[in-house]
Amino acid sequence: MKALHKSGQKETVQNGAWRNRPRPDKGVRNWGVRNWGVRNWGVRNWGWVRLALLLLAVLLALPVGLSPAAAQEPIPRRNLFDYLFGGPRYERDDRYERPAPYGRRRYDRDGSIIEMKPRPRRSTGRAAAPRPVQPIAPPAPEPVAKLENAKHVLVVGDFMAGGIGSELETAFATAPGVAITERSDGSSGLVREDHFDWAAELPAMLDEVKPAVVVIMLGANDRQQMTIGSTKEKFRSDAWFKEYERRVTELVGIVASRKLPLLWVGLPSFQSPTATADAVTLNAIYRNQAEKAGGEFVDIWEGFVDEDGKFIITGSDVNGQQVRLRGSDGITFTKAGKQKLAFYVEKLARRHLGEMASPDVVKLDGSNLPALSALPASPGQAIPTHPISLSDPELDGGKDLLGAAPLPSLLVETPRDKLVRRGELAPAPAGRIDDYRVPAATR
Repeated sequence: MKALHKSGQKETVQNGAWRNRPRPDKGVRNWGVRNWGVRNWGVRNWGWVRLALLLLAVLLALPVGLSPAAAQEPIPRRNLFDYLFGGPRYERDDRYERPAPYGRRRYDRDGSIIEMKPRPRRSTGRAAAPRPVQPIAPPAPEPVAKLENAKHVLVVGDFMAGGIGSELETAFATAPGVAITERSDGSSGLVREDHFDWAAELPAMLDEVKPAVVVIMLGANDRQQMTIGSTKEKFRSDAWFKEYERRVTELVGIVASRKLPLLWVGLPSFQSPTATADAVTLNAIYRNQAEKAGGEFVDIWEGFVDEDGKFIITGSDVNGQQVRLRGSDGITFTKAGKQKLAFYVEKLARRHLGEMASPDVVKLDGSNLPALSALPASPGQAIPTHPISLSDPELDGGKDLLGAAPLPSLLVETPRDKLVRRGELAPAPAGRIDDYRVPAATR
């Protein structure tokens, strides 16, 4: 039910009750409209203010092209807008060199400026350890021409024997009386006769070279299966060791039958413990068979192990410097290792070569004799001499033989004469330890 209020406001009945909605008076209505507009303007336009501030920050953040002169100006500091809205990051232009830092200046008494070097900065970190100084290798000696009658040293064996041969050539490069001949096969041994049969090839080498000393080094490739007749024997079996010892004896006998000095070089230690144990067993075979035939066994074991007998990669070279001796595989040798290996052989080889190993050996013939300053007299030319008589005693101004005149008598008897003739001993000087005289009492 609707009814009209006396003030002109509509009244509505809801749920059986009258609810009045009074309208404000005219003065109140006018004030509310004006003030309501102010409040609405502030709320509506606050978003525009935020948008304007954001646009202003974007304009400030836009990069501005700098001239080359301006690029050298100091970099401006970042302001609050840069931190809030991610302002530009200033970077140096690498096209322009940075000016050198000014050194310290000191003014002299007369007003002139003295440029001083800037002080070095102290490093806060720990100083780096100095690198070890690598030993400088001496220059290789220049080889000399070998004599026609030079003694030859024949080196045979596997890849280790090849290293011995090359370093022996360097060691005897200045010795004209020694020539090194190296005949090696890197993959050979005494097991694989199908690859290289040393017992069949060695006699022809001896006939060709006619060496004064024979050096043999084998065994590094022999740790494998061996074919004996039609059977194949595994390594370390009894049949394998028996056949291997026979082949070593056969090779040694070829050299011994020609009455040549034999130097059998033993195996070194290896990085593998199993290979090292096998090398010890094979070295025992080499030593026994070589010494039975009158040869010498060159033991190099101590040169390539430490104090405990273990394998080493780095050790002392021939000059006592710490260098790398073995390769990364634990089998081969480096340049310094080969030199040390050949050093053991060189010492024994020089004993058999004798004076021919000296660098002072020269060939005496007409090509290297010194020029004579005076020619000898011809057979028909007479040389005048004064006649002398060997029986003339006045020839040299004396008539008596040497020792015929008595010795001059000494006027003063020496302490030795007193002791020998009369048994008297001269008194000891005062103050000496054997002076037993009692000093006189002083009053």
